[in-house]
Amino acid sequence: MYKEIYKILLVDDEKDILEFLSYNLKKEGFNVFTANNGKKAIEVAKEVKPHLILLDVMMPEMDGMETCEIIRKDDELKHIIVAFLTARGEDYSQIAGFDAGADDYIKKPVKPKVLISRIKALLKRVSQNAEQNDSEKIIKTGDLLIDLNKHKVLKNGVEIKLPRKEFNLLVLLAGKADYVFTRDDIFSMVWGDDIIVGDRTIDVHIRKLREKLGNQYIETIKGVGYKFVE
Repeated sequence: MYKEIYKILLVDDEKDILEFLSYNLKKEGFNVFTANNGKKAIEVAKEVKPHLILLDVMMPEMDGMETCEIIRKDDELKHIIVAFLTARGEDYSQIAGFDAGADDYIKKPVKPKVLISRIKALLKRVSQNAEQNDSEKIIKTGDLLIDLNKHKVLKNGVEIKLPRKEFNLLVLLAGKADYVFTRDDIFSMVWGDDIIVGDRTIDVHIRKLREKLGNQYIETIKGVGYKFVE
């Protein structure tokens, strides 16, 4: 059971859902906070600094996508884990969620045990990342500098803005240049074994990285996967 050190912010405009999720998460030992719209969520997040935000997409005043984008641009909040919990399960909605900076995209309805498992997997990966040595926080390759602490990518000294999943994908590939990562490797290491995304998700993220960085860095190994070229 997780101790109350882990704080979770639930954001949904349906009171019944907030109460149901709060009950099940508190049973697991999480310290739970709630908000019923995006604007309120940002206020609460700045106050309590949650470890994870579980965010609905369709909400009044400010929807989940806009809320996530604001969180990722805020220096106080940008390192918080954000997972969408929504009834919208289309591939394009999932891709939009990851583009907004989400760490996971979970479709309603979801059984409490499955949801808790996904939350624990997200928290576990963040804990593992925090244990890395400082020497592993900077990746220099060619004309790129990737700063894991500051979540920044510089190309010839000019910063390139990347959503979280694109950043994590680049870190994975660039951290082991010339190694061929299979699609299964990438799904497991960037999205997690317990997270299900559309088949085109990796391709879309690779395409976006190439658009921003240039085509020369990431090579497609047909029928296998991708590798980073120094």
